[in-house]
Amino acid sequence: MSPAAVAALAAAAAVVLLHRPAPDAALAGPPGAAVRRGLGARAPRRTDTLVLGAAVAGAVVLLDGTVLVVTLVVGAAALGGRALLRRRRAAAAAAANRDRVLALCDLVAAELRAGRPPSSALTTAAREWPQVDAVRRADALGADVVTAWRQLADQPGAGDLRLVAAAWQVTRRTGAGLAEALTRVAGLARATQATRRVVASELASARATARLMAGLPVVALLMGGATGGNPWHFLLATPLGLACLAGGLACGFAGLWWIEAIADDVTRSAG
Repeated sequence: MSPAAVAALAAAAAVVLLHRPAPDAALAGPPGAAVRRGLGARAPRRTDTLVLGAAVAGAVVLLDGTVLVVTLVVGAAALGGRALLRRRRAAAAAAANRDRVLALCDLVAAELRAGRPPSSALTTAAREWPQVDAVRRADALGADVVTAWRQLADQPGAGDLRLVAAAWQVTRRTGAGLAEALTRVAGLARATQATRRVVASELASARATARLMAGLPVVALLMGGATGGNPWHFLLATPLGLACLAGGLACGFAGLWWIEAIADDVTRSAG
């Protein structure tokens, strides 16, 4: 097998190993686990570095500069693609948590309006969203329920639970109706969600255009190969082609990252 084929297989294996599904932040562990996941986030990065380093070491052993450059380019592309995928998954997990918060407010308010005590409403809510069980346990043990709500609000997309914590604290001190307060919190969260949906629909065209522009070079390469040309040889076997490949991938990932960063900033401002 030629050195180039060996490098291609090593690069493909690196892509497969780097592309591990990220855990859904909305379903993983109790509220404190979010902090522990943040502290342990360096472990996957170390694994990424080891995999890429092994591929580079294999290319060095082959004593082929072209193979080394190709391995570096493909490995960097795999890392960039995984970073973008993680960003999208984190955004999806945050959106799922926002929906859960809205459903939680509606559920607890309905339970309270039906005449059930807060402890019973929390038990019902914990069955629908298991992470609320930490709040239920705090209430059952006579601990600080408000702090438990605020800890749960630290998860991505669950920030509206701070309003739930504030409503819980105010009603506990004044004796005012908790159901009415949670109904108002749900109304505010619903209005914010509607605004976010409008903003997301406006940003969808910009995101789609960015992805289309990122995919056009691949289409051009396929068309060039279909018409009898050999663009892959130029890109992978010549120094100028490798430089163009590296620069093109860098610009493509930078553009996608920039669009996503702008979209996230606009979404945060809207909500």
